[in-house]
Amino acid sequence: MKKLSLPVKSVALLSAILVLGCKGAPGEDTPWKNLFNGENLEGWSQKGGEAQYEVREGTIVGITVHDTPNSFMTTDKMYSDFILELEYKVDSSMNSGIQVRSNSFPHYRNGRVHGYQIEIDPSERAWSGGIYDEARRGWLHTLQDNPEAQQAFKQNEWNHYRIEAIGDTLKTWINGVPASHLVDDKTASGFIGLQVHSIPKDNKAGTEIQWKNIRILTDSLAKYSKRSSLPPVVTKNQLTHGEVNGGWKLLWDGKTTKGWRGARLDSFPDTGWMIENGELTVLSTGGAESAAGGDIVTLDTYGDFELKADFKLTEGANSGIKYYVDTDLNKGPGSSIGLEYQILDDDRHPDAKLGNHEGSRTLASLYDLIRADLNKPVNPIGEWNSVYILSKDNHVEHWLNGMKVLEYERKSDTYRKLVSESKYEKWPNFGESDKGHILLQDHGDRVSFKNIKIRPIIKEE
Repeated sequence: MKKLSLPVKSVALLSAILVLGCKGAPGEDTPWKNLFNGENLEGWSQKGGEAQYEVREGTIVGITVHDTPNSFMTTDKMYSDFILELEYKVDSSMNSGIQVRSNSFPHYRNGRVHGYQIEIDPSERAWSGGIYDEARRGWLHTLQDNPEAQQAFKQNEWNHYRIEAIGDTLKTWINGVPASHLVDDKTASGFIGLQVHSIPKDNKAGTEIQWKNIRILTDSLAKYSKRSSLPPVVTKNQLTHGEVNGGWKLLWDGKTTKGWRGARLDSFPDTGWMIENGELTVLSTGGAESAAGGDIVTLDTYGDFELKADFKLTEGANSGIKYYVDTDLNKGPGSSIGLEYQILDDDRHPDAKLGNHEGSRTLASLYDLIRADLNKPVNPIGEWNSVYILSKDNHVEHWLNGMKVLEYERKSDTYRKLVSESKYEKWPNFGESDKGHILLQDHGDRVSFKNIKIRPIIKEE
């Protein structure tokens, strides 16, 4: 066969065309970075349980074992905004997930991994690509109304995930099909993790899940972000799927004054409070003596309950959340009477050094009675902090940002002794009502609230 030869200029031209063609190939110029080198687990660390992880033929393999909690192989590096892509293949009997913006803190359930999880669900429910809040709020975005995504999962085959976490928005795709679109600002940064779920005793140990081609983008995200065809699920001032099923109710709807009134009024105050951008804010008016609107209380009263809320302080601010409030007490000057979860800038407000017992007026304390744990986790001024209060059968707990900071027994001899030594000693049976209002305090300082929710605990007959 005769060999075909081309002029030098033609060869150069052809080479240029080939190069340009390669550069124009989809994704060729995208600056992906590999999170897994295909050879070992360098850059990764295991947290939680003791499931087995190994590298096999360019994949990370997770293997179930008995008698261990959920296990996570996590990146050593933390990520805030990113686009993540990976492939996985899972045994049909397993449940797993990809953790993003997740954390492990000593104060939070003894280091338990918590945060957003992109579900891997080979069961008949088929919620793969949904978003679950591991060890916190439960389901945030299910696939119950997304049959196309449910059907996109391929049983016993490799599946592809794309996960975008940009600002307060998380979007997921499974095999190219939009799965979830969530707007939630709970956590802005954390590690990425590969979960091997715990298994019950009757499940076979040694089942496997494999991950490969794990790559991430952290630069120029606006350029590479994809539009989702799904309407966003917004969690701000809304009940999550798990909360609805758990019997939670919104105490504030995020938009109106419905369900609230002034503690000494028949209606909501005309001044001193503002509703804007889904935040309920008591305005700064120069301190307690000049509080403009006064305290506000729920129209309903509550006995045993669980309460959740987020609050944001300004410098030097003072406020509080009170419970078992009787608005018929203390018609004179000062706040309405009730047990108080103190909200305070400990570093700048003088109340932090006051109280019946030193420190009993600090943030998250039972005001003037019991000091909160000194090692409590506090987010900086201007960032949101989370309150949780449990009151059941006279046992009460205060939590701050996932850590229990104090507990006590209402109506006990110890409790009554504390009251007798406090500013409340003049109020008979202080804090011992079986029911009362929930109160947000106007102390004349700017403090904002959102996501105010309650779960009444119904006593069994």
